[in-house]
Amino acid sequence: MFALCMAFLLVFTGCTNPFTGNRPEIKTYDTSSEATSEQEEEIEEISWEDALLIATDYMRDMTQEEKVGQLFIVNLEQLDNSKGDYYELQKCTKKMKAAISKYHIGGVILFSRNIAKRKQTKKLINKLQGASTLPLFVSVDEEGGRVARIGSNEKMGTTQFPSAEEIGETQDDTYVYEMGKTIGTEIGELGFNVDFAPVADVKTSELNEEIGDRSFGSDADKVADYVSAFVQGLNKVGIVSTLKHFPGQGSSDGDTHKDSVDIDSSIARLRNTDFIPFEAGIEAGADFVMVSHISVSKVTETSVPASMSELIMQTILRGELGFEKVIITDALDMSSITNSYTSAEAAVGAFKAGADIILMPQNFEEAYQGVFDAVEEDEALQQQLEDSVRRILAVKLQKGILTREQLLQEETSSPAPTGDAAPETSADSE
Repeated sequence: MFALCMAFLLVFTGCTNPFTGNRPEIKTYDTSSEATSEQEEEIEEISWEDALLIATDYMRDMTQEEKVGQLFIVNLEQLDNSKGDYYELQKCTKKMKAAISKYHIGGVILFSRNIAKRKQTKKLINKLQGASTLPLFVSVDEEGGRVARIGSNEKMGTTQFPSAEEIGETQDDTYVYEMGKTIGTEIGELGFNVDFAPVADVKTSELNEEIGDRSFGSDADKVADYVSAFVQGLNKVGIVSTLKHFPGQGSSDGDTHKDSVDIDSSIARLRNTDFIPFEAGIEAGADFVMVSHISVSKVTETSVPASMSELIMQTILRGELGFEKVIITDALDMSSITNSYTSAEAAVGAFKAGADIILMPQNFEEAYQGVFDAVEEDEALQQQLEDSVRRILAVKLQKGILTREQLLQEETSSPAPTGDAAPETSADSE
């Protein structure tokens, strides 16, 4: 009943946000005196509207297989599981190249186990990119503190930062802006173009282990300032930023990596606390919002994870908060998902509910085929696929991952051959 009432309110109030009022005012950082880096100079500024138009034009020549493939970001074992579902793959194998070519994936995620040395990491990323028709999102969890896949390896020679909690207690938002810019510059030099950061959760429970010191603190307004600063730092150097974990799991006392979690938050509490940093991050120009697997039964009136909830993603995140860019799920190989859903059920459920990118399904082959079949059978989902791929390509264009010239080259070349449907697979993001 609550879900129906909320949807009704949003429809009949048009684009105006009846709950949170106007967009939050955010602090911007004076960068006029900063030296312009080579990384910044290479990025062609394209408005969101123009990027969508360019993407729409290119998509006319894309096959259904290519479009479905763009919905997936996977770890390397899901492209080559010949050594198992968890292995220290540090080279681009023939199986990886074949899988990338066959399934036209949107991107990959690397973990500490894949990142040994600078030269090795650059070579790995270059080879992965070389195997793909469209440039890949190459992503990593680089938050600072204990979740720093690159920074935790001294051989990588990147800057190590304290935890978000410590920063929240000892530093200011200008420090966080510089931190975001530094992290973005350093991971960009290695070939990464997506950072799954910053954490926008407001920590309101001391029992929260999953977020813990990854949050900037318990003051929503202060967290919002830091989140906005981090996003602007990444944006400055052309790295895709990711707000996580919507709708906010700082009040949780469970861990979605291990089991299902239902937070005891009302919609009023979410609006007054948890949404505030996300709104600030969106206003600052965040490219991705990562949706958690927590359930919010007081809001949705079901135990369905947020990552599979149309109310959470479409009605609230898109409708109420006005987010226009890419919605990505948290990793779908977490136990909170795999204990209750097959890979196909989870991927199709997330996509139907409004996710644009499906991150790390436990079995990529099954997930890909499930989404492909669902789209083939449902005309409404075909339009949803168009919308999602348009947003994905638009972000790639805005960030310079994909250029107008590359699209023109692709339009004049023959389409890549497509296969029946998917590689052998399976892993986990924070």
